[in-house]
Amino acid sequence: MENQSQSNLHTSAMAVTALVLGIIAIVSSWMPIINNFSFLLAILGTIFAIAGLVGTVRGKRKGKGLAVAGLVLGVVSFAVVLVTQSAYSAAIDEVSQSYRTSIASSSSSAGTDGSAQGASDAARGAGEDYQNLAVGTVVEDSNGLSVSVDSFQTGVEMKYSDSPLTVIAVTYVNNGSKDASFNPYDWKCQDANGVQGDRAFVMEGENELSSGSLAPGGTVSGNVYFEGEGVLALYYTNMFNDGADASWVLE
Repeated sequence: MENQSQSNLHTSAMAVTALVLGIIAIVSSWMPIINNFSFLLAILGTIFAIAGLVGTVRGKRKGKGLAVAGLVLGVVSFAVVLVTQSAYSAAIDEVSQSYRTSIASSSSSAGTDGSAQGASDAARGAGEDYQNLAVGTVVEDSNGLSVSVDSFQTGVEMKYSDSPLTVIAVTYVNNGSKDASFNPYDWKCQDANGVQGDRAFVMEGENELSSGSLAPGGTVSGNVYFEGEGVLALYYTNMFNDGADASWVLE
């Protein structure tokens, strides 16, 4: 009679939901950026699993195994997200630090050549570091990719733009031994109020920088467009960085 009563019970929807959320969370928990969403799914899955487990223990629903599995997957997803995000953060910090060390080293080496520009770069490397560079200054990361802001224009009027634009001409050169990527989203532009904007989409831009990869020895140049009047061009080696890795004063 008891078995017959158990067979008449419906499977807990909470338990099933917990299992589905747990599976999605564990599968995506190792993926950067996406695992922020996985963390949320793990929280929801754990809540549903606990609710489902309570219902099955009280005998109101069946599916205790599903609830337990969802709970385990939720907890494991938590752990995986925390571990992977910590590892990614450490890797990003290491690359950023390596880049900065390379820039400072290059500036110091240039200073020993005796040229006025070399002395200026050496002082900058010791003080302001790689920030507030003069237009035309080249910086190079530890992997041999060099970038520069070659020239700029402000107050550029375009037919389909609501406001005047700032245009910076940039160049990438791959002096390393491996392929290197380039992207217009490596750049931001800061105005006099300190507002930092991403590149603007324009309909009739000339020689607009696209995205892609450079083989060793390769070079690419192009224009990046920004809304408003910029005073500082900012370069980021990684989208996760808190601040720009290099900047050029637009004057």
